[in-house]
Amino acid sequence: MNISIPVRKNESYEMNVDRLGINGEGVGRIKHFTVFVEGALAGETVEIRIIKVTKNYAIGKLVRIIQPSTTRIQPFCPTYNWCGGCQLQHLDYSAQLDYKTQLVKDSLERIGKLDSVSVLPTIGMEHPMNYRNKAQFPIGLVQGEVTVGFYAQRSHEIIAIHQCGIQQESNAAVLEAVKTYIALHSIPVYQEEHHTGLLRHVVIRTSMASGEMMVILVTNGRKLKDSKEFIEILTTLVPKVISVFQNINMNKTNVILGEENIHLWGKTYITDIIGELCFKISPLSFFQVNLIQTKKLYDKVLEYANLSGDEIVFDAYCGIGTISLFLARKAKKVYGIEIVEQAVLDARENAKFNDIQNVEFITGESEIVIPQLIHKGIIPDVIVVDPPRKGCDERLLKAIVDVAPNRIIYVSCNPSTLARDLAILTASDYNVHEVQPVDMFPQTTHVETVTLLYYK
Repeated sequence: MNISIPVRKNESYEMNVDRLGINGEGVGRIKHFTVFVEGALAGETVEIRIIKVTKNYAIGKLVRIIQPSTTRIQPFCPTYNWCGGCQLQHLDYSAQLDYKTQLVKDSLERIGKLDSVSVLPTIGMEHPMNYRNKAQFPIGLVQGEVTVGFYAQRSHEIIAIHQCGIQQESNAAVLEAVKTYIALHSIPVYQEEHHTGLLRHVVIRTSMASGEMMVILVTNGRKLKDSKEFIEILTTLVPKVISVFQNINMNKTNVILGEENIHLWGKTYITDIIGELCFKISPLSFFQVNLIQTKKLYDKVLEYANLSGDEIVFDAYCGIGTISLFLARKAKKVYGIEIVEQAVLDARENAKFNDIQNVEFITGESEIVIPQLIHKGIIPDVIVVDPPRKGCDERLLKAIVDVAPNRIIYVSCNPSTLARDLAILTASDYNVHEVQPVDMFPQTTHVETVTLLYYK
């Protein structure tokens, strides 16, 4: 049976927008046919031009807003329409939080078939600006001019950025120092299409507690000319810089940092604080980029763990041990498990740094290590998982179900894979008690969640 498609490519139409999709795009229907429109908001009437048609949906380009939403605001960034960093600056912040709450609910219902789960309102920020403590700026040539900024949407074209509203304001002075150094010494910048040139990225890490900064120059080669003069320029313009590294990345890859670091000047780390804990941050350390919201997220994990001091806790995908160390202050013993060896080394160092002794960090796959711990007679009362965007390995979920702890706390950065994994756990003697979204990344479509599950 042939289905008539009511829209044609390059034709213009008027459409009512019903909701926002998972990427923040407006979603509406033209004669019951689904159309996605980037930049349109729920409740708006818009004029669009169709730019792509498939048998199931079409994509439209926003031409004109006929009736704007009451939640539409003016984006604060002049390059918002080109830069790929944010997706929701045109949406009022309270509406952003409502959108993220609904995004989690929709994923649980559509993917997990969980339609009676309590999803609490998303925890937002009082001031959802300048929250990121880490920035990564590509360097390249645009029409023959050295350009430092961010990549445009869905491309590797660099958009010049002088200031970013979700980054630290002090980053602008660092970028000026880098550009001055390039101009003074004719430093060749990276050209991705030919894999030539030296300077690829500048990475800036900032301590939110002290304002101290680490600057990392990512290079396509080891020889960095006149690095001492760069340090002099940098530290004169930005006195808060206390650590400078060169990172070697000679691979044809989209991965920003290579594995080798050369310490050029200053300290080998900066420190930052989450709650009462202090963490050492080196060039390759994974560390949450929004510490205000991280504290709220970890407080919720602690609340759900409901520890009295007698519990054994497993923390799977523990990274550098931030959640493990928070839990250890309230638990009898915490076992943090992580496959990345460097992260485990960082976790052990941070445990020493904070004089926390009732935590053990183990390198390995959680789905293998957990059964080994059980075999040794170490039985957890609580298991915490904080997996990457792809979610938990199915073998880990099976291992957790076999262990049958009283409580599971699932920290997720992807509502879709969270919903998939919760469906598996609820089919195996667990009930979802509550889901708490946390807005770790204002102005974007990303949302973190903390979920509490009880054994039936």
